[in-house]
Amino acid sequence: MSKQQCGTMIKVRLMWLLWLLLTVSLLGFILVLCCVHKMELDCSGKKDQHLPNEDARRDRHSVGEQSSETPKQQYIQQIKALKAALSKTEKELIQVKTSQQYLLDFGRFVKSKLLPHDIIHGVSLKTEFEDVSFNRFTLNRIYLVDPGLGKRVIEKPIGYKKKDLNDVLLQAVQSLNSRRRHMSDHYKPEHLVEGLYRNVPTIGSQYELYFVDLDNKTKDKTGKYIKVSILRAYGPQMVQETKVKDTTSQHIDLIVPLSGRVDKLKLFIDHYTRLCVLRNEDVSLTIVYFGQDGLIQVRSLLDNVSRSHQHRGVSIKLVTLDGKFSRGRGLQAGAEACTRSDTLLFLCDVDILFSLEFLQRCRLNSEAGHRVYYPIVFSLYNPHVVYLLHDSQIPPQPQQLVISKETGFWRDFGYGMTCQYLSDFKKIGGFDADIRGWGGEDVHLYRKYIRSAMMVVRATDPGIFHLWHSKDCDQKLSSDQYRSCIRSKALNEASHAQLGLLAFKNEVDLHRSYKKKLKLAR
Repeated sequence: MSKQQCGTMIKVRLMWLLWLLLTVSLLGFILVLCCVHKMELDCSGKKDQHLPNEDARRDRHSVGEQSSETPKQQYIQQIKALKAALSKTEKELIQVKTSQQYLLDFGRFVKSKLLPHDIIHGVSLKTEFEDVSFNRFTLNRIYLVDPGLGKRVIEKPIGYKKKDLNDVLLQAVQSLNSRRRHMSDHYKPEHLVEGLYRNVPTIGSQYELYFVDLDNKTKDKTGKYIKVSILRAYGPQMVQETKVKDTTSQHIDLIVPLSGRVDKLKLFIDHYTRLCVLRNEDVSLTIVYFGQDGLIQVRSLLDNVSRSHQHRGVSIKLVTLDGKFSRGRGLQAGAEACTRSDTLLFLCDVDILFSLEFLQRCRLNSEAGHRVYYPIVFSLYNPHVVYLLHDSQIPPQPQQLVISKETGFWRDFGYGMTCQYLSDFKKIGGFDADIRGWGGEDVHLYRKYIRSAMMVVRATDPGIFHLWHSKDCDQKLSSDQYRSCIRSKALNEASHAQLGLLAFKNEVDLHRSYKKKLKLAR
């Protein structure tokens, strides 16, 4: 049994003893009060018999009442106070027992998790894919196995990572110094040489910290280290909430800003018609179009769809804006054109294809005043590279919607597609009207939400795809916008391996011709 568990047991026994003493004291006190009260009543009765007349007896009785009422009230108040103290002690005792039981249960839970996973010596695994790699860290650097959103292989600890490592480092230093109380030199965070950490899903976070050995008397202070192993174990699962989520009556306003690209719009409208109009989905469409070039074709396209499906109650709206294209300004105008106060906005692009399952997730993961949904879109590579590189014909577009490392990637740096209620969009302040051109407006809106009290649901979604299209980066963009545009253009083209095949195409062709000659020679 650990020192903490022993201390808890001693505390419980002391609380029980205190409770017993208070109970006995209270019973004794009540017994004394009853005896005193009976004696006072007897004395009062005897004195009343010697009163000379009725008036005097009445006066004497009133005086006796006054003199006997005050002690009674005091006794009653004291009894109430003792009862309150006893009740408080009982509650504290219950809390201590609960805490002790929780510690014992949590200890058993951690042991049950650690027994099959010996984190100190390791366990046998079936394949290399089961092994969880460590990340290395120092006081101001983390060398990452998984680059994450920033795609960095090395980064400075920030946010929750910094707090986590600082807490672990402080605990390790305190543990080392607890054995050096009577020594002049103590360990400090600066004595850390390096550390390792990893997160094992079924156990918790494991840390190994290496410090210089302060007892090493050699000149160079190397060769001897102190290792501290720490485990931050996960607790047992807890159900936080259970409730019914009804999405049957939730209307969605789909908003798409556009300038030119009428051919892409036609494909998008065809997809919207098949998925939403013909299935009577409660999804309306607002197209925000910039400029006059192509406006007549866009208006005609939308009018034809509205007339053809008028009996289905289709709702398609066209909002026109002058000036240069600005995605943020277009989406802002589309949101302001919505007439329903409780509508759910789906801010989209013309290069996006989505499924009915995505629309359901759009409704499920958004909640007015509480949650906004930012799906991570699967972005498709250039089909001319993906299929023609392997001497395959480019299939029809619906057959290209395949999630694999050969066909695309999760666009974790993009925040343009989002589902959020109109009331939340207005409350947060909408888009920044000063941003012009490509990119930036979606990140600013996303940052507003993560800095607010709203919960941002950011998750991969297999029901929404970004179609490949050629991208031109305007030289007039700001430096940050231009770099983001070029980065997006490179990532959209093909995978690392496919770009490598293109780079070494001549060598690949030579190998193919060599194999072909060998086959003919046989």
